[in-house]
Amino acid sequence: MERNQLHRQVTLMRQSLFDQGYLDEQFVQLEELQDDTNPNFVEEVTTLFYRDSARLLANIEQAMEKNPLDFTVLDNYMQQFKGSCSSIGARKVKNECTQFREYCREESSDGCMRTLQQLKREYATLKRKLEAYFQLARQIGPRETASRPR
Repeated sequence: MERNQLHRQVTLMRQSLFDQGYLDEQFVQLEELQDDTNPNFVEEVTTLFYRDSARLLANIEQAMEKNPLDFTVLDNYMQQFKGSCSSIGARKVKNECTQFREYCREESSDGCMRTLQQLKREYATLKRKLEAYFQLARQIGPRETASRPR
């Protein structure tokens, strides 16, 4: 594929992540920190997010198996997870974290379980989309500058 076509495809793919609500302004801020000395900064931060968040999700799932549920523990784990999501601009996943925490405050086991399943779907979808985006972006090389989504 021609370089200009690849560049256009990466731009459209990135924009769709914002248009579909998967990413927010924080992702742009990460991109602004990327430069010639660290051209893969955003991808590296995202990789660290997925490594760390897998551990947090495992902790949440383990806590969900306890009977009775300790909603304080669940809320604390989810607060950590939400912070991680916020740091990379994972908007849809962060919104599910907020909903889960609300169910913790209501002590709703069913609400927590439903929301956790939705959160895991959004998390997996974002991971798949970002992996495809970064793979395509690597083909054209480092980005010139970060740009605000339209």
